[in-house]
Amino acid sequence: MRNNRPARESRPPLPGGLREMLAIALPMVVSHASETAMIFVDRLFLSRLGTVPMSASMAGGLASFMMMTFFIGLIGYATALVAQYLGAGRKEICARVVTQTLFVALLAYPLILSGRPLVHRLFAVSGIAPAQLIQQQAYFDILLYGAVLVLLRTCLSSFFSGIGRTRVVMLSALVAMLVNIAANYVLIFGRFGLPALGIRGAAIGTLLGSFCALLVLLAAYLGRGTRREFEVVSALRFDGAVMKKLLRFGSPAGVEMFLNLLAFTLMILLFHSHGPATATAVTIVFNWDMVSFVPLIGIQIGVVSLVGRYLGAGRPEVAERAARSGLKMGWAYSSVILILFVFLPGPLVTIFAPAAPDAVYAQAAPLATVMLRLAAFYVLADAVMLVCSGVLRGAGDTFWAMCISVAMHWLLLPVLYLALKVLRLPPQTAWLVQIFLFLAFSVIFYLRYRSGRWKFLQVVGEG
Repeated sequence: MRNNRPARESRPPLPGGLREMLAIALPMVVSHASETAMIFVDRLFLSRLGTVPMSASMAGGLASFMMMTFFIGLIGYATALVAQYLGAGRKEICARVVTQTLFVALLAYPLILSGRPLVHRLFAVSGIAPAQLIQQQAYFDILLYGAVLVLLRTCLSSFFSGIGRTRVVMLSALVAMLVNIAANYVLIFGRFGLPALGIRGAAIGTLLGSFCALLVLLAAYLGRGTRREFEVVSALRFDGAVMKKLLRFGSPAGVEMFLNLLAFTLMILLFHSHGPATATAVTIVFNWDMVSFVPLIGIQIGVVSLVGRYLGAGRPEVAERAARSGLKMGWAYSSVILILFVFLPGPLVTIFAPAAPDAVYAQAAPLATVMLRLAAFYVLADAVMLVCSGVLRGAGDTFWAMCISVAMHWLLLPVLYLALKVLRLPPQTAWLVQIFLFLAFSVIFYLRYRSGRWKFLQVVGEG
């Protein structure tokens, strides 16, 4: 009798179900968690040197990433495009999408570097303390010179995410994390006879990790199996039709990422200009907020991949099931973060205490503890917003998603300025106002998803 019963494990996963979503999204969650760990450990190591280098690395790192975001968003849409071509049974075009993204990346690099003087000017007028400003510029410059590594990684990661081979992306991110942490330990503190480079060592370690991750992705992309299955060699040419689709649907995502991160960077600079204690508190809070938020992007990529694939195959009901699976994963992860933020904010803040007694940290720690506990209000809403926006992007509803997301971030900025500079409210009150705005925009994304319009959009059906 037992032998006649099919084993539960042998059943194929339900299309769009939780098992399939886990198979796609979990490696991406690990991948983004690895990227988070790189940044987190950078700031943790730098916090041992004092509050100034830690705060400088946050503002400088955000600014360097901001300079790349338009092109990262544009190139990153290749995930949805590759997924839809794969779902439509047109494998030969998937690698052509990658080639077009490589062209974009190489053309983008000199444009990104040309914006360096503008960011230096922005730093200078933001009112940041001179001691932080010097280190912030040094960290920003080194990371900006390595921007091409990030762009090329995005090209190849988007391909593997789109075809569902997310373990390759996970492996590359794990390699980047391990190399980065080891290099940072050696370069920041000057181990094994090398000079202690401080914040410059942290930036160099980040570039070394990114370079090693790119090598892993290249090896997988140029491997014999991938070359044959997706006709990689013959795809190394310009394709006007594919480039047009990439620019049409990817540009809104790129504009969205750039404008959002610009607004977010200005927000951070505004908090930092409030004083060293506020700068330290906000840096600590956003280090943990990154732990809460960035792994959810891995779930979002899984949603984009599966929704794009099943809509490309003409199966909107399965795409909707994939969206629900993404929400379950997001809520499960965010629930753990919520518990940590509510019950353990003090110990989470103490992790970033400098090695030597520091008066600025002593002022910042109580403020950071309050702000971290308040952050628990929006962690579940973050999961809803990211999953719903992933559904819209996978379906091609990128322009609407861009408009709402940009409006949200640019509304946060004047509200924060009014609270801190005009009304002179304490930082924790200004932070609470920002949280309520986060919650409101999460509701708007959910309502757009619930409308169901995204099920009837068409991206790869023409041409």
